[in-house]
Amino acid sequence: MKSTLLCLILILFTFGNSNAAENILRISTIPDESPTELIRKFKPLTRYLSKEIGLDVKFTPLTNYAATVEALSSGKVDLVWYGGFTHVQARIRTQGKAIPLVMRKRDLQFKSKFIKNINSKIQGLRDLKQKTFAFGSVSSTSGHLMPRFFLKKAGLKPEIDFHKFSFSGAHDATAKWVEAGKVDAGALNEAVWEKLVKSRKVDPKIVKVFYTTPPYVDYNWTARKGLGRDVLSKITSAFLKLNRNNPEHKEILDLQRAEKYIIAFVSDFDAIRTAAREAGLLK
Repeated sequence: MKSTLLCLILILFTFGNSNAAENILRISTIPDESPTELIRKFKPLTRYLSKEIGLDVKFTPLTNYAATVEALSSGKVDLVWYGGFTHVQARIRTQGKAIPLVMRKRDLQFKSKFIKNINSKIQGLRDLKQKTFAFGSVSSTSGHLMPRFFLKKAGLKPEIDFHKFSFSGAHDATAKWVEAGKVDAGALNEAVWEKLVKSRKVDPKIVKVFYTTPPYVDYNWTARKGLGRDVLSKITSAFLKLNRNNPEHKEILDLQRAEKYIIAFVSDFDAIRTAAREAGLLK
């Protein structure tokens, strides 16, 4: 009798947890800005997706870029806002089961900004020789991979040519390091740079852009394949529906620094994979 009762309890517990899990969509993002800023940015989007998809959407902040890849591959999160490089890493880690769904229109032509402290005498990339420099996160597309890629094209290797280089961990932190004179120069995401200047969180009299990279493909929303076609379709439709003429949608788009979302394809990130290999960041 006890054995039968125990089996019934286990069955109820298992199915109860399964149903609960099916009603929750856990989303996350690479931590490319401060935790408080990320929570502020994603709160309206989380609310909107819950309504559109019909699931309880929960935002799950993670501590570093690698953690987002592990969380998606293990099924602890279902949908992640990735930079191009982290998306490629997730594709490799999941053996192709991480699917790009949508990206902002601007992500087809994304750029990085190289910034300097006004007290430095840097005019171009070649002037970075023997200077101190800050990248963002090691796994950042716009804060490390692509800046390193274009430095290589200019004949510079940080390990050899810079006096010293460090990783700030986030784009806004890179700008603050340059502003404070902790480093002579740094590279960051163009969208974050624009936001920092507009919100006066960095002083453009102290920090100047001295080089803008050529365009490349970057961010996208990546989902785990196990969500199923119906959920994946609803997520995609919800993003494609966002329209700046709708006040609720405008708030979301403004926070995400997006004009609109478009469909993303696996092939969009082939160049990122190649750049990562050439930069020695991907085997």
